[in-house]
Amino acid sequence: MKIKIIVTGGTFDKEYNELNGRLFFKKTHIPEMLKLGRSKVQTVITPLMAIDSLYMTNKDRTKILRECKDSKETNIVITHGTDTMEETAKILGEKIKNKTIVITGAMVPYKFGSSDGMFNLGSAISFAQVLPHGVYVAMNGKYFSWKNVKKNRLKGEFEKKF
Repeated sequence: MKIKIIVTGGTFDKEYNELNGRLFFKKTHIPEMLKLGRSKVQTVITPLMAIDSLYMTNKDRTKILRECKDSKETNIVITHGTDTMEETAKILGEKIKNKTIVITGAMVPYKFGSSDGMFNLGSAISFAQVLPHGVYVAMNGKYFSWKNVKKNRLKGEFEKKF
């Protein structure tokens, strides 16, 4: 089984400019993360975009949807910003029924060294291999159906809606 990893940006891939204090995108860190994690899962990495999910538009989400639909792989992980992850999950969940898609992200950039990104990526890859077809959000070792997930901004974690 080969897992397709679609990179869309988000905190996963942000870097810090020490001169101006801003976060920015340079390149995806996914290959480095997989190497450091000693992953033995076959993957194909597709950098699709590098944006903060707060700035993601319907056009961007349509691009993600198209990439998932056109993918020959049926097991897909999407790295995504946590702020609008549920919106993308809903669009995919309503349109794709014949693939297992797991969306994940990070609350702290990977390059900060204390990121949850490595754990979330590993969990998402594992979930993508064992969950039935459907669209899921995976964060902090848990997975949620696209229909029943929300980001609790007060706690800084994802949970079931109801």
